[in-house]
Formats: sequence, structure tokens, C-alpha cells
Amino acid sequence: MKRKLITISSAVALVVLLTTQAFAKELTVRGRLQRTVEAGGWVITSGNQKYLILNAQRFQNEKWFAEANEVEAEGETKSGVVTIYMEGTPFEVRTMRPLAESGSGANQNELRGLTKVLVTGDSIVQAQPDTAILTVSVVTQGRSALDAQQDNATKSDAVVRALKSAAGAGAEVKTSGYSLQPMRVYKEGQPPTITGYEARNSVTVTMSDLTKVGPVIDAAAQAGANDVAGIAFTLRKDRPARDQALAEATREALSKAQVIATALGGRVLRIVEVQEEGVERPRPMYTDQVQMRTMAAQTPIEVGSLDITSRVQLIAEIEAGPR
Repeated sequence: MKRKLITISSAVALVVLLTTQAFAKELTVRGRLQRTVEAGGWVITSGNQKYLILNAQRFQNEKWFAEANEVEAEGETKSGVVTIYMEGTPFEVRTMRPLAESGSGANQNELRGLTKVLVTGDSIVQAQPDTAILTVSVVTQGRSALDAQQDNATKSDAVVRALKSAAGAGAEVKTSGYSLQPMRVYKEGQPPTITGYEARNSVTVTMSDLTKVGPVIDAAAQAGANDVAGIAFTLRKDRPARDQALAEATREALSKAQVIATALGGRVLRIVEVQEEGVERPRPMYTDQVQMRTMAAQTPIEVGSLDITSRVQLIAEIEAGPR
């Protein structure tokens, strides 16, 4: 009887051993690390398969142990182990190492010596203006409002005709302002006294032929205009200049990133992000108030250049040399 019990015990032990071996399987897994819904749980995702790491705490102090990094792990699957959510095949890892040549996690960048730099590029492009904007006014005074208005109307009509003739068919001539106001004299202790009226009619001329600016001023003066608010030179067709400024600012930013990479003994791998911080359109260039001339001498007008500025900010990923 005792010998029979020993035989039965040996058989049970053999069955348990065989069952354990059936549930355990040696395996080498290559995949990407991911967190799981299990408390403190990690899995290795390999294709459509997930392997739940049963002893993840053993590797969590390693720098390369981070989400999205690729690893190679050797160990045994434990099909008989039951977890709360059963997310993946239970896997007891014996050894694990990072695959430094792949992966996109933050710590993989450290393994490859990758870093990011933020650089800014600025540029200034000079361009010749293509448009002139001139505003002239006829200012008349009279003892009554009607006298000032009628005198102004007569002179303004002559000025407009002179402007259209001198500026040419391609110019735009339009009224930009009109006012009729009383002229007052103020004396201490007395109410102001109206001594007359002043009428002002302003006309704006926009022209693309900048060589005609001086002759237009002279024609307006001879016709009766007696005030010039100033001249603005601007650039209507500014797209080529803005594109040039933007391209130069981008090249400068990229050049800075390459200089930094070279100083670190590495190279620029890729541009992560580019942001245009703004292109400043050419501001109108104003001249001082022009004195009206009634003499035969022409009014000299010198046209300068306009500045178009651009700024670009980019983030570049560089691979530094050995540290």
C-alpha cells in the first residue's frame, strides 16, 4: 500500500511539472514599450501582439525604459498567470535591451545624441518705390462763408484740371477732404469774434510715374494750390520683395542651426518646425512739406528706397558628436 502511494505521488508531480512546462514558453520579443491600464503596467507591442511585462519594475530605472522606445526582450510567457485586465500575454522578462537604431521616444534621442535648437533669422530687403501719393490743397479766405467757398471752388476746379493734365491718364485724382470754418479772434475777457471764413479743398493724386511728381507740384501751384501736405512713396507690387525677404530670413535661420550643429561636432538632421514671425510691408516714405513754387524752376524730388523686413523662427533637430 505504501509503495502504491509513492507511485501515485510521483505521477502527480510529473503531471504538475509537465503542465508548468506547457504553460511556460521561451521567447524573444522585439517591439515598442507602452503603458497599460494595469496599475504600473507595461507591455511590449510587437505587430498585433502585446506582451504584458510581469517584472517591469526591474527595468524602470533604466534611461531607455520609456514609452515608444523599441526594445528586445528575452524571457518566458506565463499563460497560467491571471491579471486584472489581461492586457496581453503575461511575459516574465529575463533580459531586455534598447534598440538604439530605432524608436522615437525622448530617451532614444539621448542615446543617439539628438537635441533640438531654436534659432531666428532676420533679413532686410531694399526696394525702389513704384507709387507716389501727393496731397495738395487750395486754401481761400473771405469775409463771408459764401465768398470763401466760391473763391475756393473756382481755384480748386483749375487745380484739378491742371493735376489731371500733368499727372497723365494713368494717375488717380480725387478729392480727399473739404472744410469751411470761421476764423475767430480771441480777446481776453471778451467772446470770440468771427472775422472771416476759411475754405480748404484737398485733392490727392496717386501716380506710378515718379518722374512726374515735381512737374505735378509745379502745375498745381501755378493753377492756384497753395498747400502741399507732403509726398508718400510706397510699393504697391511688393510680393517679390516680401518673398525675397522671407527666403533670406529662412536661409539665415538655417545657417545658424548648421553653425550650432558644426560647433557640437554633428549635423542638422531635419527641420522640426518653421514659423514666420512676420513680414513688415514697406511703409510709405514721406517727404517734408513741400514749399509751393510759382517760379519757372521745377521742384526737385529725390526718390529713396524702402525697407522690407522679415523674421523666421525655426526648430532644428541636430545630431551632436560624441560626448
